[in-house]
Amino acid sequence: MDTFISNFFDIDIVVEVLPQLLLGLKNTLILSLIAVPGGVFAGLVIAVLFSLRKKALTVPLIVYIDFLRAFPPLVLLIFVYYGLPFLGLELSAMSAVILALLLNTSAYFAEVIRAGIESVPRGQIEAARATGLTGWTTLVQVVLPQAVRNILPDLISNILETIKLTSLASVVTLPELLRAARLAQGNLFNSTPLIAAALIYLALLWPLVRLITRLERRSLSA
Repeated sequence: MDTFISNFFDIDIVVEVLPQLLLGLKNTLILSLIAVPGGVFAGLVIAVLFSLRKKALTVPLIVYIDFLRAFPPLVLLIFVYYGLPFLGLELSAMSAVILALLLNTSAYFAEVIRAGIESVPRGQIEAARATGLTGWTTLVQVVLPQAVRNILPDLISNILETIKLTSLASVVTLPELLRAARLAQGNLFNSTPLIAAALIYLALLWPLVRLITRLERRSLSA
């Protein structure tokens, strides 16, 4: 038992590596604060364009959404960081991770928001237009508020997954939380830094998990 504790729950090591883990957490938060709003906004734009039902837009948007949802995010990140320089576009590790996350998450958010828009009864849209509201005003004031309410649990779930996806940044040597923990583990030959990083992730994401559960229960009881 003592060996187990010293290898996985050594408090002295936690204190030693905590500054390094906090620097990694800072990068994780930066990535999350850019990728989540950016992905939601891009997904919203794609979903709104899809709702226009223009054939010239629908087919490319379906291809975009389906391709990026099927494409492994790790492979996408590797392609962006290591492949784009061969096309003359060289990005920093931070920029490459942000671009890969935006491409991946925008497709998922677009599909969720599209489903929310389509869940709004057509009669409400026709009634709004009959009162003299323009198509854009109807979308903003009638459709989107209801759509967001209908998909809120799924939306938050996707936000949760996006934050977890930031751990892929360790593949391109960006010192986010997971990479900081792995470097500390390698230097100290001890797994305690990984456990500490896992606990930080837990503290960061647990409130979102509980929020999703509450929203799901509320939607079931409604």
